[in-house]
Parts: sequence; C-alpha cells; structure tokens
Amino acid sequence: MENKRIINPETSVQDINSEISLRPRKFTDYVGQKRIKETLSIAIKAAKQRSESLDHTLLYGPPGLGKTTLAHVISHEMKSLIKVTSGPAIEKAGDLVAILTRLQKGDILFIDEIHRLNKISEEVLYSAMEEYRVSWVIEQGLKARSVNLGIQPFTLIGATTKFGMLSAPLRDRFGSVYRLDFYSDTEMSDILFRSAKILKITADNKGLKEIAIRSRKTPRIANRLLRRVRDFSEVQSNGKINTEITKKALDQLEVDNLGLDKIDVELLLSLVTKFNGGPVGLQTLAASISEDSNTVEDVIEPFLLNLGFISRTNRGRIATQLAYKHLGINIEDKPTQGNLLN
Repeated sequence: MENKRIINPETSVQDINSEISLRPRKFTDYVGQKRIKETLSIAIKAAKQRSESLDHTLLYGPPGLGKTTLAHVISHEMKSLIKVTSGPAIEKAGDLVAILTRLQKGDILFIDEIHRLNKISEEVLYSAMEEYRVSWVIEQGLKARSVNLGIQPFTLIGATTKFGMLSAPLRDRFGSVYRLDFYSDTEMSDILFRSAKILKITADNKGLKEIAIRSRKTPRIANRLLRRVRDFSEVQSNGKINTEITKKALDQLEVDNLGLDKIDVELLLSLVTKFNGGPVGLQTLAASISEDSNTVEDVIEPFLLNLGFISRTNRGRIATQLAYKHLGINIEDKPTQGNLLN
C-alpha cells in the first residue's frame, strides 16, 4: 500500500532521475534549513582554510526533507568526491572496509539509513572515524587474527530517519549533528518555482502555491506532485498549471487541502471511530488500517504530529481536537465506525 501513495516521501524508481536533475548543488540554490546552511558554511570555510576534512556530520529527520541533497551540496562546496551507499547495502564488515580503503584524502562517504548498519560494520567505523584506520578480524577459531590498515582522512556523512536507533558510541563520534525540519509554505513555493523552471513547466504563482500547501512541507513530495499536476494539465488542459487545474488534479489524486491523502484520513478515522480517539498502541493502530507499523511511525505520523492532529503518550496515540475538526466530527459525539458511515 505504501508504494501506491502519491505523497509517499520515499523515492520511487521512476522518479530517481528526475530527483537528481532537480537536486541543488550549492547552498545558494538550496532552499530552507537556514540555520543548518549557515553553520555548515562556516564549518566548510574553516576546514578549507586549514586544508582539513570536514568534521563527520550526522543528518536526521523525516524522509524527503533533503538529507541526501544536503550531503551532495556539502561535497560540492568542499570540492570533494562523494561515495554514496546505505546501511542495508553494507552486509559484511569487509564491504565497508573495501569502501573505506578506496577513499582518497578529503573524500566524503555518505551512508544513508546509517541506523541499519549491522553491529560489526558499525564497530569498523569507530576507529575509521577517530584514528583513520580500519581494524577487522579475518579467519576463525585458532587461525583468527586482527588486521589493521591505515586509511586516508575522510568525512563521514550519515543520514537517518531514526536518530534514536543509532548507538551512543556511533552518535558520539560525529562532530556535527543536524536535525532537518519541515519547510514553510513560502519555502515550498520557492522550491516548486525552481523545479518548474528546471523542468520547463509553465505555471503561475497561485498554482504553485496550491501545490506547496498540499505537499506536506516536504520537497520530495512537492516535486512529485508537480510532475503529476503537469501530467494532468497536459492531458486535460492547455499544459499550463494554474489554481483550477491544480485543485482538480490533486482532488483526483485524493490529496486534501492540507496534504493529507486517503491513508492519512483512514488512520485518523480509525483512531477516532474505532478507538474513541485513543490512547491506542502503535501496533494496534497500524493493524486497524492494514499498514505496517514502521510505515505508520516513519511516514504517516511525522506530518500528523507536525499538524498537531495526533499526540504520542506513554499509553499510546491520541487524536487531538484539531483532528476532530479536520474530519468534521464533534469531539463530544465520540462516534463509532457504524454511525459515521450512516
């Protein structure tokens, strides 16, 4: 179900090339995250003045906010080569050792989903990050022996949507830690204006603003919706994106005026109608809408929390008054699934 969601912040295969073409390369082109950009700009300038590698950097936050893009911007600003991999792709410690030993001085290693590194690979990173050497054990039993090998100074940039799942020893080895926040509607409009220009899409400001409002404050989703609205306008209109066409397209895609789609509404309705607004546990809530609990926690909930529609407590999830209002339900009525459908 997750892969069918138009507003799913995970990148689908068909959108990868388009995402790369829209990716800014410089801080001047990177919209939003002002404090992070300012801090990184100073750190990069200082590192270049000292002819040193940038401190190891950890980026975390909900998916789709630009962690991978920011890593590439850092690489461009540092004038360094970047090697990209991910936690799940590194199955054995030897895989990571092979990557680390091939890095040249000043290179950047970007590990996406770094929280999914296995324990042995993570331990290889400890000495690599602190002492620029890798240590690992080869052979087994009586033949087992430790191998130490020096590597070139490099910068590790890790990205994760689950900051709490990183072990304390790994977190502590990052010199800089930044949390990426959701974007404002104005920033989203600026991003869409830039994307429309690159993709050579004819669109007026009001049409782009409407897409921005419904993009869940997430650039990746905004660019995806822009492409879908373009398709709609080319088939059913003159190819120009305006407010009317945008509303028709997004209504057809079941994306409401706040950016919630069918699955978001289904989750809120389930919380309100099946569990009296909560509290209810994550596993139970996810099962009630036939979704994976990780999808609910990582993809659906962050935006609902940002809107103030749900809250997390020790006893479980609770629907807020804002959620009832958005659904058009009187909080005093405490409806059930049956009488709501009637």
